[in-house]
Amino acid sequence: MAQRSPAEIRSSIESIRMELAVSVDRLRKEVAHVTDWRGHVERHRGELMMGAAVVGFAIGVRLLRRRRRR
Repeated sequence: MAQRSPAEIRSSIESIRMELAVSVDRLRKEVAHVTDWRGHVERHRGELMMGAAVVGFAIGVRLLRRRRRR
């Protein structure tokens, strides 16, 4: 392995530091997007409403069946 000069090492460290800063910024944006539950709700409003309706219907059916057994 060839010896590098201190200037080359410093330059390499600075380059890696800049790449790391870009990667961390990109990761922050991705985490913010993934954890944005309001955005997910907004994008999937129809599916959520259908799911809520199905769950409400299932609960209603179970309650009616319990009442009829008594």
